[in-house]
Amino acid sequence: MNFEMIENVFTIKMDQILTLALAAILLLLGFSIRKIFKPIEKYCIPAPVVGGFLFMIITWIGHTTGAFQFQFTNTFQDPFMLTFFTTVGLGASFSLLKKGGFLLVVYWLIAGIISIFQNVIGIGVSKVIGLEAPYALLASAISMIGGHGAATAYGGTFTQMGYMGGTVVGVASATFGLITAVLVGGPLGRRLIEKNHLKVDESENFTSDVTSVNASTGQSLTGLDIMKNVAVIFICMALGTLISKWIGSLIKMSFPTYVGAMFVAVVIRNLNEQAKMYRFDYPLVEKIGDVMLAMYLSLAMMTLKLWELSGLIGGVLVVLVCQVVFMILIAYFVVFRVLGSNYDAAVMCAGLCGHGLGATPSAIVNMTAINERYGMSRRAMMIVPIVGAFLVDIIYQPATIWFIKTFVQGFNG
Repeated sequence: MNFEMIENVFTIKMDQILTLALAAILLLLGFSIRKIFKPIEKYCIPAPVVGGFLFMIITWIGHTTGAFQFQFTNTFQDPFMLTFFTTVGLGASFSLLKKGGFLLVVYWLIAGIISIFQNVIGIGVSKVIGLEAPYALLASAISMIGGHGAATAYGGTFTQMGYMGGTVVGVASATFGLITAVLVGGPLGRRLIEKNHLKVDESENFTSDVTSVNASTGQSLTGLDIMKNVAVIFICMALGTLISKWIGSLIKMSFPTYVGAMFVAVVIRNLNEQAKMYRFDYPLVEKIGDVMLAMYLSLAMMTLKLWELSGLIGGVLVVLVCQVVFMILIAYFVVFRVLGSNYDAAVMCAGLCGHGLGATPSAIVNMTAINERYGMSRRAMMIVPIVGAFLVDIIYQPATIWFIKTFVQGFNG
């Protein structure tokens, strides 16, 4: 840790290890605060959000007063996310994927249709309030579904086209979306569960099937067994990264690295079920994934800059508020019923708010908070990551390009 005066501001510079340690402390603090303040736990606000949000306020005070600032070396955030999605893939046996097949397709179409409506809302509101189309679209599916990566990419393109502040608006919109995603998803899912007196859905023996397929052998794992499970995670991450880069070069657009890793993991998991190449232990892999997800979100939340939201002025903020209201209403009154009005549907609606406003890890954290309180929804935890991480892009990306080409003059993409 180094202390320096940079442009007359006391600056605390933290290397990657100190940044990681602080994220772990904030994560544990979040769990402790949830236990002390029951309303936070009651409304299913995730622990990483609690600790991270408190630190965001501290950094905001430092920035606003000009008294101090932090400089982080956030090396581990992306690898943690990559590790988490790899563990999701390793938990996906084909026998289970078949069980959730129809519901997966339905949820995928729902997410895709919602992404189109987000763009419709953005353009529609912009026409009413006189906001230029690029800024409206940056506050729509680009930042809501696409997250910071898409918002930065499209924002930079719009800036080059002469729409000054495109990147700032995009990043601020994605930040707004990420924060609201983890604040509304858990409470919405809880409301659906409490109002409808829902219980864990064990129809079609799905839960027992998941338990049996992913059950531990009951035998103690040796050090070598553990190392093999960890090594496979690393191998899937490496192969998935290479495959994602290759696919990206073919389609000439960014292809998420974690998607490649997740699907490589699915293949290896199911090959291993036939070939028995090593002693796979799902409970071990699942716990590794849980830790990686919690640490990822803790890092993501604590390094968010609340002052970036100052870029959300006037019409852009109006569009974003409309997006959040639309997501809450569509999830609560429509999607819940389309998905079956059961416990799995309620948890998936919480996940939809997560990746529909913020990012797929936000969806998982929302659902995990509900699962910890009410019981595990295996269907939701299997379907939502697959759709949010990749499948929704198949619909959202082409649709968004169409909206840009139609409403933004001079765009060539």
